[in-house]
Formats: sequence, structure tokens, C-alpha cells
Amino acid sequence: MLKRDKLDTVITYMLLILVAIIFLFPCLYLILASFSKSGSIYSFKGFFPKSYSLQTFVKLFTDTRMYNYPRWFMNSLFVATGSCILGTFLTILTAYTMSRFDFKGRKTIMKSTMVLGMFPSFMGMIAVYLLMTQFGLINHLWGLILIYAAGAPMGYLTQKGFFDTIPKAIDEAAKIDGATNFQIFTKINLPLSKPIIVYTALTAFTWPWSDFILPKLLLKEKNLYTVAVGLMSLDETQFARFAAGSVFIALPIVILYFCLVKNMVEGISEGAIKG
Repeated sequence: MLKRDKLDTVITYMLLILVAIIFLFPCLYLILASFSKSGSIYSFKGFFPKSYSLQTFVKLFTDTRMYNYPRWFMNSLFVATGSCILGTFLTILTAYTMSRFDFKGRKTIMKSTMVLGMFPSFMGMIAVYLLMTQFGLINHLWGLILIYAAGAPMGYLTQKGFFDTIPKAIDEAAKIDGATNFQIFTKINLPLSKPIIVYTALTAFTWPWSDFILPKLLLKEKNLYTVAVGLMSLDETQFARFAAGSVFIALPIVILYFCLVKNMVEGISEGAIKG
């Protein structure tokens, strides 16, 4: 049995290493491509560039006549930050309300959101486009923020599960001391909810940061493009610039995940209970 356990362990680790290599290869390829001296995908020797240079990263931020990457980056940062703040606020409020209060239609709302969550978001793109046209929000970054923030509370179940783990006896004790519902929420439950708030904020930031479909649908002017849309507008001769832009746009997310991974794990593990 001991030899069999060791064999199972070795096989498991070998499979995990193989999967890691498979997932690592595209990332490695993209990083190496970002240092291509020629910049064109047609000049690659097999999978990798023939020669390397840092000039691509310099052009990425200095040559902005046709491809204004700094402007696209700031547009993405504005949309992602605004969506993060507003979306986190709405999601936490929704989750707290569904966890702490009993009201008519509560179960129906929960079942409805679970069913609607089964459908991919792009199914409603035509309706979203027509609504944004009626409200005059085409070619407006604020239109993107409103859509992302409005859709964020649909994924409130993990946050609700976290609030369910906080004993309601704490709320009842606070009410006996004369605290209002707002005070209980802000003074007691929010300080206890740091892990799930961090998790919610990070997920609310990463979705608009990397999304392509919605910005492509609503943004028609090149100066309003987000990074995802802007990079997709590059042609084959600008592949190195595409790779450099992709690497640079991934760095903030990677750094955030490494810095906040502890709170994320706590938030997910404590929120993943049956509500």
C-alpha cells in the first residue's frame, strides 16, 4: 500500500507539472513575442522571434499617432475602477439584504437570479445596445460603468454565504443596545467582512479590465477604446506591440492577486456555503 501511495503521488505530480507547462507555454510565448525586434508575426522563426529588443515597449507608450495605448490604458483604468467601486457597493448591499432580512418574494428573487445566472451575458447584448442608444450612452465610458455595476449584484450568492456565517446573535445584541440596522451594518458587519469585500472588489475590477465584447459594442471612437478593444484593432505587422500591451495590461491584475490572495481565499471559502 505504501508503494502504491507513492506511485499515485508521483503520477499526480507529473500530471500537474504537465498541465502547468501546457498553461505556461502561451504566457511564455507572449512574453518573448513582446520583445520581438521586427514586430511582425511573419518574421518569427517558428514560434519565437529571431531577434529581441526593448524597443517595442518604448513604442507602446511613445508612438501614439495611430495606436494610443496610454489613452486606452487610462480608459480601462477609469472604467474598471468606477465599476469596482459602484459594483462592490451594490453587491455587498444586495448580499447583506438577502442574508439578514426576511421579506416577501425573497426566495423568488434568489431562485430567479440563480436561473438568470445560467445564461451567458452576451445573450442580452442587443437589448443592452438598444437601451444605451435610447439613453444616449453610446461612446460614453460612464455607460460601460453603469452596465458593469448593474450586472455585478447578480453574482451576490458567494457574498450572501459569507454574511450567513456571521452569527445573527451579534445583530440582536446590538439592537438591544439601541443600534439601528444601518449602524449594525457599518459598525459591526462590515469590519468583519474584509475578506469578502476584497474578493468582491477584485472580481468587480478584473471583469471590465479585460472585457472585450461590451466595449467593442458600445465604443465606436478610437480614443475611447479600452485596452482589450484597442489591441484587437492592431494588424499582423504590430504583433509585438500587441504582445507587449497584453503583458503590460496583465501586470496590475497579477500584482493585485498576489497581494490579496489571502483575503480572496478566506472570502471564497467562508462564502461558499449553502445559503
